[in-house]
Amino acid sequence: MPVVSIDAMNQHLAEISKCVSVSAIALLILDGAGWHSSPQLILPKNIVLMPLPSYAPELNSVENIWDYLRSNFLSHCVWDTYEAILDACAMPGTPSWQIEVIVSIGTREWAQVKT
Repeated sequence: MPVVSIDAMNQHLAEISKCVSVSAIALLILDGAGWHSSPQLILPKNIVLMPLPSYAPELNSVENIWDYLRSNFLSHCVWDTYEAILDACAMPGTPSWQIEVIVSIGTREWAQVKT
């Protein structure tokens, strides 16, 4: 989605809800964004929200990924348009080793679901 909002979050929750197995509950771990905790959220009965502490990069690995991207790809750049920013973030043609680095930054061994 091109914007974040309470409406977008409600749509996201509805889509997640459709993918949850019958009689199962989905646990959605959230950062502190305002639309994640709005009283206007429509929370499906098969989803439970769990907010992270205010600053917990060890728990919210995407924070580490953003730091890496800002330090290595997105710093000292000026873009002319919003679309140019999206293109830069998409990093088309990214070598597989860079994708592996990003995956390794975001992976937490203790957070893996093993079957």
